[in-house]
Amino acid sequence: MDAVFSRILIPTDGTPSSDCAVENGLGIAAEYGATAHALYVVETSSSMGHVDFVVERQEATGEDAVEAVERRAEAFGVAVVKAFRYGVPHEQILDYADDYDIDLVVMGTHGRSGLGRFVKAGSVAERVVRAADVPVMVARRDACRLPI
Repeated sequence: MDAVFSRILIPTDGTPSSDCAVENGLGIAAEYGATAHALYVVETSSSMGHVDFVVERQEATGEDAVEAVERRAEAFGVAVVKAFRYGVPHEQILDYADDYDIDLVVMGTHGRSGLGRFVKAGSVAERVVRAADVPVMVARRDACRLPI
């Protein structure tokens, strides 16, 4: 019987909010012998323009973020594919999942409630959950039980 999950996508933005998702995603990858795909999306939406120094800063942040996932994966014994995309984050996450036949997406969220939830309606995580063709696990930092 084939493993339920063999390719797990862990989009990361390098913030503490994604740490819980990284831990959960790598734990699941270790359990199933899956490969983890650490993805950072450099946002190049038309509303922000294409200012070189902004993109360069995001690229540096992204490099640090996927390297951190790779370092953490060593403790789990999980192989990691590091990836970068440019564009609108939720679109790139969904496209990557399709392009690489991803079985599960594990991503973080800020876990807002009340008014904050309505202000941030349409977050990256929400858009991925609504549009993904594969299961999506959303890990809220404030509900994370892992020592991060």
